[in-house]
Amino acid sequence: MFKTLLLVGIGGAIGSMFRYVTHWITTKYFQSLFPISTFLVNILGSLLIGVLIGYLAKYFPENHPLKFLLIVGFCGGFTTFSSFALENYNLLQNNQQFTAYIYMATSIILTVSAVGLGSYLSKYL
Repeated sequence: MFKTLLLVGIGGAIGSMFRYVTHWITTKYFQSLFPISTFLVNILGSLLIGVLIGYLAKYFPENHPLKFLLIVGFCGGFTTFSSFALENYNLLQNNQQFTAYIYMATSIILTVSAVGLGSYLSKYL
């Protein structure tokens, strides 16, 4: 149990650092009312989860430590549903309903599609 907690914690810390760097880069180069940083990390993280689920299922047993390090830890720390919810709340509070609804719809559609695409792509690894 302790080893699993440690793997999740290490992966989560690294994922959170990658999320911060992604946020820093996107806000530095892309100024927009649309929350591009969270949008990107959630889509990329979903794609990565799909790839990892397919890859790990193919080559490693069900509860392999890499699952906890990479899927639960890294991807859990990298993606962020709470930031997604807060950004939508702020958009709605600022009377930017159209942007909020576009953000919600595209995020849900693209992240679920990204998991499927990642799972499909993992067959070629």
